[in-house]
Amino acid sequence: MSKVNQFTPNDHKIVTSAVSLAEQTTDGEIVTIVTGESDHYGDVAWAISGLVALTALLVISLFPEIYLNIIDWLTGGWSGISALPYWALFVFTALKFLGTRLILMWKPLLYLLIPPPIKKARVRKRAISLFRVSTDHRTVGRTGILLYLSMREHRAEIVADNAIVDKVEPAIWGDAMVSLIDLVRADKPGEGMAEAVRQMGIVLSDHFPKTDQNPNELPDKLIEL
Repeated sequence: MSKVNQFTPNDHKIVTSAVSLAEQTTDGEIVTIVTGESDHYGDVAWAISGLVALTALLVISLFPEIYLNIIDWLTGGWSGISALPYWALFVFTALKFLGTRLILMWKPLLYLLIPPPIKKARVRKRAISLFRVSTDHRTVGRTGILLYLSMREHRAEIVADNAIVDKVEPAIWGDAMVSLIDLVRADKPGEGMAEAVRQMGIVLSDHFPKTDQNPNELPDKLIEL
């Protein structure tokens, strides 16, 4: 995934410190991961290009005189064509398709056109995948929890291990998520993750207070992909 995050070495220190501090009062193990984007969305770009091409084909069929005039202009008025041939339909449609796909290589425009539900689903899928690799079943008490931030989408996810899911409703993490996204939008991503970690730590300490039998099993440092 491309790196478009805005994390500085100081941001890494802030987040790592927040994780260490939060885990002093809980057996919960917090893992933090930030990435530039959760998906390349190439399939979405191709789908949009196809939709544009089909729309262009519809326009051509409804208003063929516009394209006949283009052909006349290109041939200096000597085309002699009164109806659009199949090759012209193919050329105009292909140009629309390939032109749109080329334009959508500019990521800001592509991300503007991607429907929010698709971005939400892709970020969630990526978060779950990373949770399985970095956190799932890696603690004695099944108390691992991942805070995942995807910068391009401006979305974050919290994925928790079994013991946490059994005791904490997903809605409880809402305040932490709002604080994180608000600070990311204010160009303070490090502070946003640190604040989210702080609020997560409060929730975890209520349900999983610190005991002497639970060692620090997962890294406190921020993982940047």
